Amino acid sequence: MSGSRADTGINRILLKLSGEALMGEQDFGISHDMLEYVSDEISTAVQRGKQVAIVVGGGNIFRGLSSAAGNMDRVPADQMGMLATVMNAIAIAENLNRNDTPATVLSAIPVGTFTETFSRRLALEYLQAGKVVVFAAGTGNPYFTTDTAASLRAIEISADILMKATQVDGVYDADPKTDPTAKKFEKLGFDEVLKRQLAVMDLTAITLCFENDLPLRVYEMRSKGALGRILDGHNEGTLVTN
Repeated sequence: MSGSRADTGINRILLKLSGEALMGEQDFGISHDMLEYVSDEISTAVQRGKQVAIVVGGGNIFRGLSSAAGNMDRVPADQMGMLATVMNAIAIAENLNRNDTPATVLSAIPVGTFTETFSRRLALEYLQAGKVVVFAAGTGNPYFTTDTAASLRAIEISADILMKATQVDGVYDADPKTDPTAKKFEKLGFDEVLKRQLAVMDLTAITLCFENDLPLRVYEMRSKGALGRILDGHNEGTLVTN
């Protein structure tokens, strides 16, 4: 691109991070190195003048509790998972603030004085003021994944795109970790994702994107600088659109 940045038309993004992305090489918990890495990637987007919101999962913390939750009813187990996302969200926001990127947490469930409770109005006010908004506790309801929460929040804040950071560099027609012949897609339609039942996001999340014409880009979290390259117009990962 000869040093120039393309006008991608992307001004407001919703970034979906798994809790596992924060583990690094650990079995569970939050890796300081990964927290710094994630913060650097997010700060790069903010430095480009983008409005950034985040939905984070809780698998890195819930994994350590999974044996206790194994015999539980689905509702309290999901509630434990929601609380795990609150911890991750606070960690991300605190690290961003410490590195001079203003951030705040909005939780779908009230958690006292730890965070503010989610409202669309507050989220938009903070985004327009240049703050990174980290959404915690999923949708606030059991039986819904954080993928679905990401699609929902992206639609609510009128994000230009939903970006899902994963462990692989896009969407494949098979698992590239086990199938060396797996083919990567550069671009896909939501209808094809639904028809072929490709492992992109859960069905509810994909349907929300499809019905609300919300583009989705799937890319590799650990590809350093990937988020910035996407915002500069590079074709990184897989783009899913209508």
